[in-house]
Amino acid sequence: MQKTLIATALIFSLGASANIVQDAPLVSIDSHDAYFNNLKALCGKAFAGEIAVNNPPAPGFEGALIMHVRKCTDTQLQIPFHVGDNHSRTWIITKTGSGLTLKHDHRNADGSHDDQTMYGGQTLDAGWATAQSFHADQYSKELFTSRGIPQSNTNIWQMFIYPEKFSYRLIREGREFRVDFDLTKEVALPSVPWGYAD
Repeated sequence: MQKTLIATALIFSLGASANIVQDAPLVSIDSHDAYFNNLKALCGKAFAGEIAVNNPPAPGFEGALIMHVRKCTDTQLQIPFHVGDNHSRTWIITKTGSGLTLKHDHRNADGSHDDQTMYGGQTLDAGWATAQSFHADQYSKELFTSRGIPQSNTNIWQMFIYPEKFSYRLIREGREFRVDFDLTKEVALPSVPWGYAD
């Protein structure tokens, strides 16, 4: 009888614990929350950008550069980055409960995933309300190595948000790329990014 009661109590306790975990809020530190909210405040808006640094010069960013803070929830921001008629790129920033992640969702024109997609990184420190750094994660390192570009394993992506400017920056040894977007002037909303729907 005593064993049965103990077993019943254990099952109840485990079930209750599972419910507590399942219902627990997704916690985050203040600097991550503030950064996320600063970016979320731009939801529904689009802005034009210009390449500020491209060293060494690399092709692939010809045409109008538009960022669109397109979809926002309490835990995720989807930000398509349009380059001319190329609508293949979407930045995805997600709260994980242990920091923020940045992923690059790359699609083909038919909506299918590109061979090199969902790479990115995660925050390793508190950062600031106006700036966060995302260090390449293990998935990305293995993807880059398999694609023959192991130099990208040390990638750090940085995103800065200030009242008048948003910057997307990639740095690693021997490479720096940065696009600055003017937040003082909204532009017309671009096309739906490839692979997404309204």
